[in-house]
Amino acid sequence: MNKQLTSWLVLVGCLVFGLQAKTLPTRTAGPRIQLAILLDTSGSMDGLIDQARSRLWKIVNELAAARKNGKAPLLQVALYEYGQNSLPAAAGYLRRIVPLSDDLDRISEELFKLRTNGGDEYCGLVIQEAVHGLAWSRAAGDLKMIVIAGNEPFSQGATDYRTSCREAIAGGIIVNTIFCGSYQEGVQTDWKAGANLADGQYLAIDADHTPPPVSAPQDKELARLSQELNQTYIAYGKSGAAGLERQSAQDKNAAGVSGEVLAQRAAAKAAPQYSNSAWDLVDAKKAGAVKLEEMAEAELPLEMKGMSLKEREAYVATSQEKREALQKQIARLHAERQRFVSEKQKSGAAAGTLDEAILSALRDQAAAKSFHFEK
Repeated sequence: MNKQLTSWLVLVGCLVFGLQAKTLPTRTAGPRIQLAILLDTSGSMDGLIDQARSRLWKIVNELAAARKNGKAPLLQVALYEYGQNSLPAAAGYLRRIVPLSDDLDRISEELFKLRTNGGDEYCGLVIQEAVHGLAWSRAAGDLKMIVIAGNEPFSQGATDYRTSCREAIAGGIIVNTIFCGSYQEGVQTDWKAGANLADGQYLAIDADHTPPPVSAPQDKELARLSQELNQTYIAYGKSGAAGLERQSAQDKNAAGVSGEVLAQRAAAKAAPQYSNSAWDLVDAKKAGAVKLEEMAEAELPLEMKGMSLKEREAYVATSQEKREALQKQIARLHAERQRFVSEKQKSGAAAGTLDEAILSALRDQAAAKSFHFEK
């Protein structure tokens, strides 16, 4: 498969912990963009997975500009892998790694855990599993998408891809397909036919085209502000400590890929789609998920134990103010970085990359649902 395929497939992507298929997301109000990424992890896919890990935050940044009726959408991502020999044959060599979730750090974490191993690749089956196994929105105005990537015939397996794709679009779920190989080969092996059946886009990826990361003058300051931003998080409850640890670990994972990815992650952490209300008291209070006056002492972090309600309110408000100020600084620097990169890439070196093609599909399909993207 193509080393860019998974650059997109992070999309993040998402996705990723032992929750039940019908688990509801932390936040449910407002418009939603739901994306299920079905990633072929058979054979020599290590390079592709590396690319996937690096593109999650760029996609989040693009979606941060999306609005519907003046509101930023909630981004929920699910992740499946298929074609993996180490998975049970009875399950079709596939597994849902994470259900639809807005926990983007968890998505990144699971992408970094992925490993490859050869196997049979049943596209029809994994699409069907995603259609019926995820808690898709019932709101007609929400954008619901599946993106599946691979390099073997789309028709493999006993489950007919035509049935699965028709089931998807009947539920308002668009299926976009990415073939790792030549455009014509993907056509001949039914990848384009699958997309056509579910109102999606078909893309063929050049496996040898992997643009190098772009360094920018803003990268160092974005990395510093990202670390400062972490200090505004107030871990609470049973998952608080794990949430803080995961956030830090994904900063390190991003830095290990490139300075560009770390800068993109910093910008994503300042976007409305990056919310951690399951473990952070600031996000939880903002989302209405907790009431400080009703929280038990045991749920509070050590530094808040023994505080009066007035002191609790002031402590959380101070962290929120600091965070919002840092997010504005990060957003400004990210915009400067984008202008720098755009100028540097005027030669066209970045055109035709996987993430740009996917983001183009997202824009087109989001526009059909009355989303627009602010400049």
